[in-house]
Amino acid sequence: MRYILTEDRLPEAWFNVVPHLPEPLQPPLHPGTRQPLGPDDLAPLFPMALIAKEVSAEPWIDIPGEVLDVLRSWRPTPLVRARRLEEALQTPARIYYKDESVSPAGSHKPNTAVPQAFYNKEAGITRLTTETGAGQWGSALAYATTLFGLECKVYMVRASFEQKPYRRVMMEVWGADVEPSPVDDPDHPGSLGSAISDAVRDAVGRDDSHYSLGSVLNHVLLHQTVIGLEAKEQLALAGEERPDIIIGSCGGGSNLGGISLPFVPDVGVDLLAVEPSSCPTLTEGRFEYDFGDTAGMTPLLAMYTLGHDFVPPSIHAGGLRYHGDSPIISNLVKNNRMRAVAYPQGKVFDAAVQFARTEGTIPAPETAHAIRAVIDEALAAREAGKEEVILFSYSGHGLLDLGAYDDYLHGRLIEE
Repeated sequence: MRYILTEDRLPEAWFNVVPHLPEPLQPPLHPGTRQPLGPDDLAPLFPMALIAKEVSAEPWIDIPGEVLDVLRSWRPTPLVRARRLEEALQTPARIYYKDESVSPAGSHKPNTAVPQAFYNKEAGITRLTTETGAGQWGSALAYATTLFGLECKVYMVRASFEQKPYRRVMMEVWGADVEPSPVDDPDHPGSLGSAISDAVRDAVGRDDSHYSLGSVLNHVLLHQTVIGLEAKEQLALAGEERPDIIIGSCGGGSNLGGISLPFVPDVGVDLLAVEPSSCPTLTEGRFEYDFGDTAGMTPLLAMYTLGHDFVPPSIHAGGLRYHGDSPIISNLVKNNRMRAVAYPQGKVFDAAVQFARTEGTIPAPETAHAIRAVIDEALAAREAGKEEVILFSYSGHGLLDLGAYDDYLHGRLIEE
């Protein structure tokens, strides 16, 4: 069963979780001086409109009309009840998912790519550089930049560049120039940290360019809150007072933040981050200041990290292969407002195929991490004889990840 909102119900303001965090965020530090950053320090990378949102404590921030006009081409997205999965699991739990796969790029990523392209266009920037792991973010920014008439250069983690050629093709169809990263080491599998270094190095070397980031930063998670805001209204349409637990896969935190942050002030709503056991940032990392990139060019952020020189294995969930995490997500985990679990990719693909064979859609490997946790939560509810409402973000489809499913189905999946 699908719960649909009309276009006029699209949120007109983003929800800012910063005033609701358990403790204040620690300021980002300059990579050279290790002193707190000011707006001018970020100006070579971002337009002032985005810098203002990065540091804002306003509870609501209006969405520009030009951005709303684009978002309405696929938003609001459906809320779907996974009845067939419930029946297969014989669980009393009620499972709902927010289907972000309906966007033009097939994931949640355009929710922030569109406003980032808009604000850079307003600032007179004509070219954006970025990194991408699995290609979801790169394809979203390529889509957004072509709408606003900007050039786009994407540095794609080499392992994903080789595993997912059709993501590269999608970006190129939308006009982006895609290069495998790291650019100076063709034998290196790459990481999001090294791809960020390549993109930042490119952007700071050109006056016409800015850098665009698809996760981690406050303004990115802010843009994604349209997911959770819509879900709140749709759950009410379904007759639910509130979810008992919200589950999202987590690499840098944008998808998880989008579905969960509007529920942070709500008492009794459990929040669960799901990450790969091969890159267990929240479950095994340390909370400390670290660089967002491998080369140490970006500001230092207070976050859970495995170390900026960490190179994760080449698992198929390329969008989750990041050494650090969002300061907002890290703040919530550190203060016990959010929990985190990690799974190996074999168990993740078990869940992905079970979902595909019950609900009918094929999830991205990143999304499948959340599905693994959803199934485990629903089975625990069955054992306890407990009715509960489970909400998760179906962050993207896996139609360009079929090579990963081929490896799984034919016994070639490497278990990290």
